[in-house]
Amino acid sequence: MILAFCLCCATVSAQSWGRALSGILKAGQAMTITDEQLAAIVGEEVAEMDKRNKVCGTSNAYAKRLRRLTSGMTDADGIPLNFKVYQTKDVNAFACPDGSVRVFSALMDILTDDELLGVLGHEIGHVALRHSKRAWRSALLRSAASDALGAMSDTWAVLSDSFIGDLSSAALSAKHSRYHETEADDYGYEFLKRIGKNPGAMVKMLEKLKRLSKSKNAKYERWLQAFSSHPDYDSRIAHIKEKAQQEN
Repeated sequence: MILAFCLCCATVSAQSWGRALSGILKAGQAMTITDEQLAAIVGEEVAEMDKRNKVCGTSNAYAKRLRRLTSGMTDADGIPLNFKVYQTKDVNAFACPDGSVRVFSALMDILTDDELLGVLGHEIGHVALRHSKRAWRSALLRSAASDALGAMSDTWAVLSDSFIGDLSSAALSAKHSRYHETEADDYGYEFLKRIGKNPGAMVKMLEKLKRLSKSKNAKYERWLQAFSSHPDYDSRIAHIKEKAQQEN
């Protein structure tokens, strides 16, 4: 509806028409983009994120730990996986549809190996279940809408150029639905079982993150904002506990 409105406005300049048309074309591409095309786009953006963040080198203790924990984890339902650690005070982890999984060092600091494997299972679940693909496709559509709206407003165009249309932030800004988060929790639980770990670590990890979410420490403010779309921890913990009880 927004894109159609932009096309119907008679006051759009020739330059703005070009911007609107670019947005509409991008929207069409986002709707029909193949898995291979999406993986190529995402791969380029992940490479840019890796350049902008401090990636732990192979000899770094964080990288060694992650490499040890992910040994043998080559793919998620046919999608090749690659893992890196960002050395940062933020507490987070994310996965992209090309199989890139990025873990933040501050998250590794607060979790045991099994708890961290629960997080990895959760993120791999987003890849295997194609949640990340849907999130990035939505980010492409939002970017297209921003370009089209930019044809209507100089103020919006500035926002689009500076932030809204910045696809390189898609991995962190693209939100998963609460249903997808629950599905990824289930995947993480089963993942721990498959690799011979106690799936109860999933509950311990969630309980630890719940305690952290209630922290007043400003150090974790950005982490709390990043996880605001996740289901509340009480329901997530209860869901996994119920799952475990049903198996006993």
